[in-house]
Amino acid sequence: MKSPICDMLGIEFPLLAFSHCRDVVAAVSRAGGFGVLGATAHSPESIEQELKWIDDHADGKPYGLDVLIPENISTAGEKDVTWKSLEARISPAHRDFTRNLLKKYGIELTTTNVADNQPQPFDAQRAMEVLEVSFQHPIKLIANALGVPPKAMIEMGKKHDVPVAALVGAKEHALRQVAAGVDILVVQGTEAGGHCGEVSTMVLVPEVIKAIKPIRDVPVLAAGGIMTGRQMAACMAMGRGPAPGPVRCGSPPSNPKPRRFSRENDRGVLARCRPLKGPYRQTCPAIALGVDRRLGSRAR
Repeated sequence: MKSPICDMLGIEFPLLAFSHCRDVVAAVSRAGGFGVLGATAHSPESIEQELKWIDDHADGKPYGLDVLIPENISTAGEKDVTWKSLEARISPAHRDFTRNLLKKYGIELTTTNVADNQPQPFDAQRAMEVLEVSFQHPIKLIANALGVPPKAMIEMGKKHDVPVAALVGAKEHALRQVAAGVDILVVQGTEAGGHCGEVSTMVLVPEVIKAIKPIRDVPVLAAGGIMTGRQMAACMAMGRGPAPGPVRCGSPPSNPKPRRFSRENDRGVLARCRPLKGPYRQTCPAIALGVDRRLGSRAR
């Protein structure tokens, strides 16, 4: 079960569990694996409390932190964007469509109250503040999804001698991440809820390994559909460590234009679609689903 990732992170088994639950993070680390706490919804104050709890319950074993800093976001360059100001940009027509869509399929619409000054979802500045606080604790890994980590995050990892991991769902994503200087790739197949693309884990992982090999040696963690001992053994046979559990989605394709069908890298795009951008995707997955379907119907 020993692999290079074990030496890099100081763990017994090459098994990483990404979780929002601090109990899971501490339990996995205590058992010889590596727990990674999802910190997207946390503030600097709340992450301090969570990490202090993990420090007290992980028996000194290593653990890491996972954030979401989108490489591309509709509010890029804007300052002090709040959740409510972003939500206000969603038109009444889209709200009505979403309510009707949920009602059609018997799904109850629930809402959550947020403070007036609550930063927008996936706020880069808030994420960097969370990381600053996190480095006051003995974290041994920082991870990012939704594109290449910002340069400041990679430099922060180097400053503290902590490796930076990034999530990828395609060979093209992996090449860009390696070029940017990340230390670990989490290669996630479509079995993980389809978050990163259409390629299965067992196809994607060897493709990424082959693509990055001429550039530099970067440890690869396989993710997506890995829950049993046999599946873990299959990953080890490919020379990679498994990263089971819920892992965040990766960066979107660099070319947003609709495609009818392609066979590039053994991937098939079977239907025309338009990636959704703007406040819809950020504020409400249900709205995103509804708008996606509307755009799809127009493209036919």
